[in-house]
Amino acid sequence: MLAPFACDPALSRGRRFFQSPAPTRTEFQRDRDRIIHCTAFRRLVYKTQVFLNHEGDLFRTRMTHSLEVAQLGRSIARSLGLNEDLVEAIALAHDLGHTPFGHAGQDALNECMALYGGFEHNLQSLRVVDELEESYPEFNGLNLSFETREGILKHCARRNAELINAQEPGGVAARFLTGMQPSLEAQLCNLADAIAYNAHDIDDGVRSGLLTLEQLQDVSLFARYHAQTLVEYPSLQGRRVLFETIRRMLSDQVYDVITATRATIEKYTPTSSDEARQCPPLVQFSAAMYEESKALKSFLSRNLYRHPQVMKTTDGARAMVQELFSVYLAKPQEMPTAYAQRSDVPRAVADYLAGMTDRFATREHARLNASHTK
Repeated sequence: MLAPFACDPALSRGRRFFQSPAPTRTEFQRDRDRIIHCTAFRRLVYKTQVFLNHEGDLFRTRMTHSLEVAQLGRSIARSLGLNEDLVEAIALAHDLGHTPFGHAGQDALNECMALYGGFEHNLQSLRVVDELEESYPEFNGLNLSFETREGILKHCARRNAELINAQEPGGVAARFLTGMQPSLEAQLCNLADAIAYNAHDIDDGVRSGLLTLEQLQDVSLFARYHAQTLVEYPSLQGRRVLFETIRRMLSDQVYDVITATRATIEKYTPTSSDEARQCPPLVQFSAAMYEESKALKSFLSRNLYRHPQVMKTTDGARAMVQELFSVYLAKPQEMPTAYAQRSDVPRAVADYLAGMTDRFATREHARLNASHTK
């Protein structure tokens, strides 16, 4: 049962290209299925979060992260009466535009594109589903519904929002110009994204040996649940202690979001999804949980993302992306014909690079270096 402020697929603002409704699926279920079957989604299994693809088989990838976001999002959506299918579609698609090599690759590509309009991974995710996927004979992209596309475009620089809005007046970028909010389902995905990556980066950080349980005692959000775990299971050892701590932390964050969001919805009482868009952000943590989540994120930034060992590998990845960009820009013929023949060469290079997996980018770098040294 959907709440009145949830997105109703029967009232969707539709697709860019008309298609007759599916006989057995709602519009948002159809979006989810298209995303799961697209090429860009399959590539996520070889795109990494913090640790590069060759560093271990058990570290998170963009795909496992997206699945975790979808699971958390659906759990919260069910309790709030939001549309679970829309939440799942947004969650599964939100990282489709990410480059290889995590944030290092994204930052490097943005620097390379500084003279050509820059690079934003959220905008690239929208480009993937709107233009770059080649699944249908009648149009480019996946032709997703407005509501899914709105959620995918999580952030957007004003300059890009103006360009998109000029082509699609009042469309998915309009809210960045008017100050309105996205749907509650999109807001929920944004928060589920943060909950998921904070938790799994703790797990990956400890697994890698770069973080210790002793260090994490400085983080109240972790230390509280770690202490609870040891009180209830005093003889518990090894990874079971970490898993149980993270499980409790995740559960309480989910319950916190549900309770805090119910309170804001009760305060503003939106009676439709469009009214909810006109309210301040409604899906949120409590003030206390927000501060603890922010402190955890700061801890991970200092102790994991900027760890010398992580920086060493990501610096190499950054250089690899920059070198690939330079070669393709100078020699477009090194790219597949569909990219090489495009008139906007820098954007074609960015699209090609952003679509690469970690291991394909590494192979391409080796191939081009070998060709250059012959």
